[in-house]
Amino acid sequence: MKPEKREYDAVVVGSGPNGLAAAILMQQNGLSVLLIEGKETIGGGMRSAELTLPGYRHDICSAIHPLAVSSPFFETLPLAEHGLEFIYPDIAAAHPFDDGSAAILKHSIEETANQFGIDQLAYVNLIQPVVKDWPSIAPDILGPLHFPKHPVEMARFGLKALRSASSVARSFKSEKTKGLFGGMAAHCMQPLTNLSSAATALVLMSAAHLKGWPLPKGGSQQIADALASYFVSLGGKIETSSYITALDQLPSSNAVLFDITPRQLLQIAGHKFSNIYKWQLQRYRYGMGIFKIDWALEGQIPFTNELCRQAGTVHLGNTFAEIASSEQSTWNGQIAEKPFVLMAQQNLFDSSRAPEGKQTAWAYCHVANGSTVDMTEAIERQVERFAPGFRDCILAKHVMNSAQVEEYNPNYIGGDINGGAFDLGQLFTRPALRWSPYRTSINGLYICSSSTPPGGGVHGMCGYHAAKRALKDVFNINVKPV
Repeated sequence: MKPEKREYDAVVVGSGPNGLAAAILMQQNGLSVLLIEGKETIGGGMRSAELTLPGYRHDICSAIHPLAVSSPFFETLPLAEHGLEFIYPDIAAAHPFDDGSAAILKHSIEETANQFGIDQLAYVNLIQPVVKDWPSIAPDILGPLHFPKHPVEMARFGLKALRSASSVARSFKSEKTKGLFGGMAAHCMQPLTNLSSAATALVLMSAAHLKGWPLPKGGSQQIADALASYFVSLGGKIETSSYITALDQLPSSNAVLFDITPRQLLQIAGHKFSNIYKWQLQRYRYGMGIFKIDWALEGQIPFTNELCRQAGTVHLGNTFAEIASSEQSTWNGQIAEKPFVLMAQQNLFDSSRAPEGKQTAWAYCHVANGSTVDMTEAIERQVERFAPGFRDCILAKHVMNSAQVEEYNPNYIGGDINGGAFDLGQLFTRPALRWSPYRTSINGLYICSSSTPPGGGVHGMCGYHAAKRALKDVFNINVKPV
């Protein structure tokens, strides 16, 4: 049966990476698609703006993009033709220690492993199989739970990924190796003793060895602008400054895809959901929030270790034990005295971000969900710890607590930038236990945000899979897998 004639074939609400990916895939398949964005500018977590001083361009949320260049869907799109240029720091990430040394993550597995001495072979044995298998298993990992196309390779990855980061770290003897791995694992925003907390580290480190940790020239907004430009070139339409709070605000269509989390979806359509689906969404759990600072700086951050002055990303947390303690405290709702800090130095590689001779820097730490505690002093103390004299470089700063992060983007509930806790309990059941996690209990209405598999990150795969499901269900269009 053909769908009824409507104003649009499909409407997508929300222009983050997943909303844009969903809109593009549906438009590529011959549908008429409207993309609606509540803010004046598109992008969700991919926006950039002058937050501190004129001429200093900061990434409001996402900054470094290993998953964008590793996305099976994004890599099929001609985004370079629409103005997107990635810059690849030679050192993807650096991790300084109190003794003045630092561990680094580079493109080469060998160069990275060589610094670890006694752990050299252990590092290669951990990472090399994942790097080798990644091109085969990426589409399965970055999608909903299903029987994999490459079961042996997936099992090999799963045996490592489903472990806790703490258990994997115990296989290393050097604090240098443990610390670097701990910083990578802490991106998962959960205790490092939790099962599956090793997965994030494995994916991020493998991504660095495969393609690097790049930053978009001109800011993360450039990714959103390129995706939007391509979507419009296909005939798609975008409407901004239109915040949707009810289904009757939408134009008529045969399919609606929401790039929002369960809490907003309940507010918009909860009264029409089945009782069991509504109950499942109400039980959905959000994870830790973030406290973020952007700085306009007089010059380069004076890290004690020179390698940190050459890295796109710097993890400030010292030893694995210290990072694990910080993340556990935060998960328990406490304030970490020495928080793990994730810092990006985009301006070192992209001169368009600041006036000549000046610098910008971006950093955040994890906090309890919804926390309004000011972590400025704690974060700057951590930077100063590894870069004495840092405070003397600060010209201006812009801070956001977790409540302000949510105000900026309502998808970030309590400052949770992952769209929900990413622990084992929600790894395969985001946002509800259903045959297809993208379907809601209303025919033709889908959720395509990071609250669905495979979760947070700028990769668009949640949107891709949701749109693929909608194309099959509503329009009887089968999309060839990426």
